[in-house]
Amino acid sequence: MAKNMVIVESPSKASTIKKYLGKNYDVVASVGHIVDLPKSSLGIDVDNRFEPKYIVIRGKGDLVKSIRKAAKSCDKVFLATDPDREGEAISWHLANLLEIPEDRKCRVTFNEITKNAVKTAIHEPRAIDKDLVDAQQARRVLDRIVGYKISPLLWKKVKKGLSAGRVQSVAIRLICDRENEINAFIPEEYWTVDAHLTQSRKSFVAKYYGRNGKKFVPSCKEDADRIIADIDGAEFTVKDVKKGKREKTPAPPFTTSTMQQEAGRKIGFTTQKTMSVAQQLYEGVKVDGAGVAGLITYMRTDSLRISEEVQALARNIIAETYGKEFITPAPRKYKTKKNIQDAHEAIRPTMPELTPAMVKDNLTSDQYKLYKLIWERFMASQMSDAVYDTVTATIDAANHTFKATGSTVKFAGFTVLYIEGTDGEKEKEATLPELNVGDKPSVKELKSEQHFTQPPSRYTEASLVKALEEKGIGRPSTYSPTIATIIARGYCVRDKKLLVPTELGMIVTDLMKEHFADIVNEKFTANMENQLDEIEIGNCNWHEVIEEFYPKFSDDLKKAEEKIGNIELKDEVSDVVCEKCGRLMVYKHGRFGKFLACPGYPECRNAKAIVKETGVKCPDCGGNIIEKKSKRGKIFFGCSNYPKCDFTSWDKPLEEKCSVCGSMMYQKMGRFAKKYCPKCDVKEATKTSK
Repeated sequence: MAKNMVIVESPSKASTIKKYLGKNYDVVASVGHIVDLPKSSLGIDVDNRFEPKYIVIRGKGDLVKSIRKAAKSCDKVFLATDPDREGEAISWHLANLLEIPEDRKCRVTFNEITKNAVKTAIHEPRAIDKDLVDAQQARRVLDRIVGYKISPLLWKKVKKGLSAGRVQSVAIRLICDRENEINAFIPEEYWTVDAHLTQSRKSFVAKYYGRNGKKFVPSCKEDADRIIADIDGAEFTVKDVKKGKREKTPAPPFTTSTMQQEAGRKIGFTTQKTMSVAQQLYEGVKVDGAGVAGLITYMRTDSLRISEEVQALARNIIAETYGKEFITPAPRKYKTKKNIQDAHEAIRPTMPELTPAMVKDNLTSDQYKLYKLIWERFMASQMSDAVYDTVTATIDAANHTFKATGSTVKFAGFTVLYIEGTDGEKEKEATLPELNVGDKPSVKELKSEQHFTQPPSRYTEASLVKALEEKGIGRPSTYSPTIATIIARGYCVRDKKLLVPTELGMIVTDLMKEHFADIVNEKFTANMENQLDEIEIGNCNWHEVIEEFYPKFSDDLKKAEEKIGNIELKDEVSDVVCEKCGRLMVYKHGRFGKFLACPGYPECRNAKAIVKETGVKCPDCGGNIIEKKSKRGKIFFGCSNYPKCDFTSWDKPLEEKCSVCGSMMYQKMGRFAKKYCPKCDVKEATKTSK
């Protein structure tokens, strides 16, 4: 029988750690929290300094008994739950259930699940950090009070199943406020005038700047036509050439927030999927030649700190792979933002020597994509700056000024490995021919084009996470569940990558703004996060934070109950007739977007997906191929004559026929897709529209 017991949160983590510690250790999993506030009641004693009333989570009674029994026969019990507030709270609850004294050194934490890190942690236990526990309790109590007090009000006044939350209500407000900005936006017309010029047989474009040295933006066609008329036939002369050097610094290694953003931009992962796959990489994967190991450090962090040992290893790998000129003279240090807890490192590979190519065969497709992203981002963060030679030429024609800018790569630096993604289209910088003062490039074409100013774009999951982080709302662990919740509640839907508020989301947000202004106030919520941080470092008492918050909140709640009348939500009516009862079906919003439902519910429960035609005929029966969604929300294509015809395909069927065999061509899904024929070897790369 084992002399020591180690309790972790997940079975997969337990399995990995067991392999490191050997037969003298029994490693068991609590499978997350073992106690929590009851679901059936508030579970907080508002008259006794808001003390929480914890109960063993339903279904975990047998697990608790088995852990208690096993612990009695062990010499030592180590609590090795995740190294954050939630993990500390789980360890505290376990210590209480196992009657472990508060001052006993039983808590072990590791930033990475590797043999060395785990063994070192076991030999350096500490007492449970009660400040960390109090910060988690304060957050849990705050969220419970807000959720359990406002949600029933929304059920009664608007619709059953709704919810409000300290972070989620601010998140949906951001989405709704952005939609209001878009709807209120009035586009303004403007024109551009470009001169397509040639110098030394090389073509380049100079953009219109203004007249007589003063900047001017044409606001109508007449302005643009006037400029072209003035310079038509005029001689273009280079008046000034400014050459310079620009250095570009690599992005720092990932925090939770930046990982979620970049995974959304570059590999199309939702925040939820990113965190799920990151958890798998952290907890342990079997790798040929390395055994079972966690491939990345802990994935819930907002620190940019990196271990000096690993940094030195990464620099050696870079120097050996690319050359010494690709590392900086001294190791890079990235400055972590103010008020960030620096307990963990940034997200990095635990073993930088394991390149993505080396572990590819041991990983699922999703695991490989995310590991590659994390590995490349980390390694690039330790590399030299990219250096560009820049040139700006000022070119005059008939008192009108044009400017041409360009750059060339002088030294690629970190860009040989990694280039950070962007939320929008990035304009490509041109390469200019050699230009000198006095040169007179010839004119190929003068071109004017009409434009309109654009409204702000809707949030994507990546840009919403960025906004929440910048405003200090929520913490790394909250972004993913927050977005999942507002979609699940029907407050917004994903339209491709964009988050679009529903009518329900707009109504609930307007109610919250009117009656619970503090809860949806960005600064109020950010300040509350700061107070939780102060509790964590022992500067603030958690009871006092709740006592300060509750009186005004309670008063707002009473007023809202009196003032809010019943709100009737009207569903958008479609032209699709319900085949069961004859009513016109209405559009509803669900977890995976819009669907059709009968308004006669509960008498008629008919519901179905919205049919999206592809315009392509089924190769098996000649029916229409339509776009469908799987139970997990993944798009696939099938025949409209199902179940008589069972044709399905994950790839998009095309009208285009194969030039070799005449069979139907298909197209892979994704930004850079490939057309292919499954019956022969015809393939064609194509960039799909966004």
